[in-house]
Amino acid sequence: RWTKKKVAIVGAGPAGLAAAVYASSEGLQTVMIEREAIGGQASASSLIRNFLGFPRGIRGAELAQRAWQQAWLLGAKYVLARRAVALRADNGDRVITLDDGREVTARVVVIATGAEYRRLGVPRLARFAGVGVLYPVGADVASALAGKDVVVCGGGNSAGQAVVHLAKRAHRVIHVVRGHTLSATMSAYLAEEILRLPNVDLRFDTEVVDADGERGLESVVLASRKTAARERIATQALFVMIGAMPHTEWLGGVIERDRNGFILTGDDIPTDSRAAFGERPPMLLETSMPGVFAAGDVRYGSTKRIASAVGEAAVAIRVVHEYLRPAPEEEPAPPRYTPEELRPS
Repeated sequence: RWTKKKVAIVGAGPAGLAAAVYASSEGLQTVMIEREAIGGQASASSLIRNFLGFPRGIRGAELAQRAWQQAWLLGAKYVLARRAVALRADNGDRVITLDDGREVTARVVVIATGAEYRRLGVPRLARFAGVGVLYPVGADVASALAGKDVVVCGGGNSAGQAVVHLAKRAHRVIHVVRGHTLSATMSAYLAEEILRLPNVDLRFDTEVVDADGERGLESVVLASRKTAARERIATQALFVMIGAMPHTEWLGGVIERDRNGFILTGDDIPTDSRAAFGERPPMLLETSMPGVFAAGDVRYGSTKRIASAVGEAAVAIRVVHEYLRPAPEEEPAPPRYTPEELRPS
């Protein structure tokens, strides 16, 4: 039997697992719904080397397993191998419909379904995930690659920003673009900046077709889409920046999202979508449906890092406590005593 402090978390990646740990450890009745594997994309990483507390790195699957056990020991419940297909408001509750027809009712929902980075479809690249084949570009990664040759694949703004960022430290940045120009898919100012950088080697009409290495990535093979000519590039880092797909298709028409499907929260929610909030503004990390929050890669504007996802989850649970705090008129009135009851016996 659940109380008004029930929290349902959709998604068991780093953000969802962290939310479950914090929620259950702070007295909230917590249930987690996961459609696939515990750990999300992080579980597929062979070695995570930049997460706080693991100087020699940790396998993604092991980190996810530890977090799963931690949340379970703290009292979190799990609904596994079930996909959330719908979400609706029912007075003060939020109701999640699962793919088997069952429903999970909670006072608050935290959406942490993550986003799946688009892959290149090159089979030999898969084994280098996390040990050479990377997706987000952080300051720590750029520093580690100082003086080295790196490869960036993608022609959009995210790829362009990565190229500019990496070029500040790397010896050479090989920018691989399937198209024959940057202007078709990238903002003009960014394309112009890349063209001015002396250590950026642009490869148009080119794609990555192979990779090799022993303990980590050591080289990639580029192929011209015009001539089929191949070239092997020695590198320890390939950044695949060809977009990401958030798992939010089940929220269409219910939760406000950007054009790519990422969930809008807080101040990013359009003014004309705030009627349900009445006079109050949306809370931090709150979606366009009051009482529903988002954390991690699924959220618009999030930093695509494991540590950031965990941090957002911690913040989300703090805000959940604020949301669950009774309004002054809902708080129990203090007991009232008659003069006779207060007179000493």
